[in-house]
Amino acid sequence: MAILKHFSSKNADYGAAEKYLLFQHDEFTMKPVLDENGRLIPREDYRISSLNCEEEDFAVACMRANLRYGKNQRKEDVKSHHYIISFDPRDGTDNGLTSDRAQALGEEFFREHFPGHQAIVCTHPDGHNGSGNIHVHIVINSMRISEVPFLPYMERPADTREGCKHRCTDTALRHFKAEVMEMCHREGLYQIDLLNGSKNRITDREYRAQKNGQLALDKINATMIADGIAPRQTKFETDKETLRRTIRQALSHASSFDEFSSLLLREGVTVKERRGRLSYLSPDRTKPITARKLGDDFDRTAVLAMLEKNAHRAAEQTAAIAGYPAAVKEPLQRGKTVKTAPNHDGIQRMVDIEAKKVEGKGRGYERWAALHNLKQAAASLAVYEQSGFSSLEEMEAALTEACAGLQDTTAKLKTLESTLSGKKELRRQIFAFAKTKLVREGLKAQKSDKARQAYREQHESDFLIADAAVRYFKEQGYTKKLPARKDLQAEIEQLTTEKNALYCQYREKKERVRQLQTVKGNIDQLLRRSEPQHRKEQSHER
Repeated sequence: MAILKHFSSKNADYGAAEKYLLFQHDEFTMKPVLDENGRLIPREDYRISSLNCEEEDFAVACMRANLRYGKNQRKEDVKSHHYIISFDPRDGTDNGLTSDRAQALGEEFFREHFPGHQAIVCTHPDGHNGSGNIHVHIVINSMRISEVPFLPYMERPADTREGCKHRCTDTALRHFKAEVMEMCHREGLYQIDLLNGSKNRITDREYRAQKNGQLALDKINATMIADGIAPRQTKFETDKETLRRTIRQALSHASSFDEFSSLLLREGVTVKERRGRLSYLSPDRTKPITARKLGDDFDRTAVLAMLEKNAHRAAEQTAAIAGYPAAVKEPLQRGKTVKTAPNHDGIQRMVDIEAKKVEGKGRGYERWAALHNLKQAAASLAVYEQSGFSSLEEMEAALTEACAGLQDTTAKLKTLESTLSGKKELRRQIFAFAKTKLVREGLKAQKSDKARQAYREQHESDFLIADAAVRYFKEQGYTKKLPARKDLQAEIEQLTTEKNALYCQYREKKERVRQLQTVKGNIDQLLRRSEPQHRKEQSHER
């Protein structure tokens, strides 16, 4: 599974990046590893090439370009961007990925997405954790030395101009991740979805903090063990991981958002909801941690879904389990009261026992599958009868109608999501345009054309944002007056409410389609099994 990482650096020493690529470094302290004579130790195997440097050293070429255009001269300027494409360790054995092939892919990725930049591309055959993953480093000078065409991830005209700087925005990084996925798919390499997040989102900083903390804890425990003391803690846990564990523990017991908040508050954690997003404030922090930084399991949608599931399970258990009056009235009686099964249970597909036996399944699995098929057949026939179907044709017609209803709801949901996305983009553009108000008013105060030109150059970024917003307003048809922020916010909240309601309908219809498909498949399987038995009975009658 190839992944993409990005780092930006304000270090004016471009040679430091090259030194890191060529020589061994301690991945936790980021300091070079020295031999017994105090000299740098070269890496054992790597592929490296400099691009757009005109046969000069990468560091020298970058510094010359910065001086020529007068950029990257301040301490706070971002001097370089570092991208890492890390491939799956299995690609080497399963898909024939080599260092040379990875280097070629890295250079191709650079030429396609970072034209006009000076760069150094280096491939290492293994990561610092020893997993055997081939990875490619792409280090580019943040300043562009030639004008380039407008690429899909660019947002403003300055992103194409010579002498301007590269910006790794959220849009750009999402585009690069999509391109990495497409590249792996084209080359037949392992790949995961990089665009839809993960259940636990662990950043590189948190990963290194965990490793450093574990090393420090191991040293302390080693001293305690040497003194004959058994250590209480053997695994180091970061603050974010502790918070994740606390939230999961509260989620496993809560059935409503108020109960969830109360359980977290007992542990000193405050949960806040703002604009449909959750954030968590632990007792040792002054700034809350957003759910996006913890992982997809902790955002509002996932939390509400888990709470709803817990509430449904609690209601089933409360309604289904009967009391034990006999045990109270007659203490010597040892009979147990029968528990009623839940009213709604998901129907599953029946198992093809013969096919599983061919795969090597044993007698135990065969007994379980026979009981499983019997339960699913009974459940399928119960749904068939409860739905009022008199023939298989009626069930197929109902399935077709349910699929059509699901497709119609899906289309409405996509249209509503597109409208909501457009309103949110309009709100973002209005906010961006409003922030440039003082700069635009300052331009009117300039007396001469020369002063206005100098003023625009001094505030180039603000005017670029304002011009982009004006173009967007014209494209959307807002030529005279923009909508009020309060009205726009109310419209967004209304659309969000409609979207949530429509999404509930979508889930219900999707579950109905799944149920009918499963029932139809199980009944078809029962009919196929009954045909040989029916033929055998007819042959005996003859």
